[in-house]
Amino acid sequence: MKYKKNISVVVPLYNEAESLPELYAWIKRVMNENNFSYEIIFVNDGSTDTSWEVINQLAAGDENVHGIKFRRNYGKSPALFCGFRAACGEVVITMDADLQDSPDEIPELYRMITHDGYDLVSGYKQKRYDPISKTIPTKLFNATARKVSGIKNLHDFNCGLKAYRHDVVKNIEVYGEMHRYIPYLAKNAGFGKIGEKVVQHQARKFGKTKFGGLNRFVNGYLDLLSLWFMGSFGLKPMHVFGFLGSIMFFFGFIAVIIVGSIKLVAICQDVPAPLIADSPYFYIALTTMILGTQLFVAGFLGELISRNAPGRNNYQIEAEI
Repeated sequence: MKYKKNISVVVPLYNEAESLPELYAWIKRVMNENNFSYEIIFVNDGSTDTSWEVINQLAAGDENVHGIKFRRNYGKSPALFCGFRAACGEVVITMDADLQDSPDEIPELYRMITHDGYDLVSGYKQKRYDPISKTIPTKLFNATARKVSGIKNLHDFNCGLKAYRHDVVKNIEVYGEMHRYIPYLAKNAGFGKIGEKVVQHQARKFGKTKFGGLNRFVNGYLDLLSLWFMGSFGLKPMHVFGFLGSIMFFFGFIAVIIVGSIKLVAICQDVPAPLIADSPYFYIALTTMILGTQLFVAGFLGELISRNAPGRNNYQIEAEI
């Protein structure tokens, strides 16, 4: 396949007007030194500063600079999705706009994709310039992500500096806040050769981080659970709900047998039979059988939705003859 450019650099940004000229000059220098054909796609995620004016100025002086502007702040994942959709390079590089990611890493990332055959290479900020309140939760988060995703060789899922084969970005859908799990999305889409490169991390030069707060860690774990469920059971919901429903119904059925046996033994021995409602097994039977039925119904509804969803047969096809 003939690509229009060697490299597409996708830069999502929010209120980074001060950093953009220096980042652009740095990327341009690296590209020219290595004789790469390239494009830089700045995705302005609803900035309230002069970021868009700066992008317009850069684009006016360089045909390799492109811009996408959101009407409001949607988030990093939508910004990456639109940047991926517009990219036309053989290799797509993503990096943050705050100058903490070094463009000097681009040539080696490009080589790892084009020569070593990786589908995706994720940066690993081994030495970070972040406060301890951010680094410790990040380590716990990455350990959980490695366990759930099965991608054992990645230490930093959330690193903004990544390189992708062109086919990868065209066959994954980054939505919500799933940018943290792009390697997992790529793996689920059939791109299994995922590598890692230790990259330089620099202290922020202008402003402050736009991604602070504990809520990002809470949301990160919820997104990971959602992605695991969709990857494992998204197209076969009856497998999980039906299994859980069967287990619950089985326990309920056993409890019914126990309650009935106690009553029957009492009748056979001609002694006053205890009230069924006095037995704890009655409430176990009632609760578990109701839950089991509800899980079955949830499974059937999920199966019906899955079978009638527009993307139910959206399988990733690498090639056709």
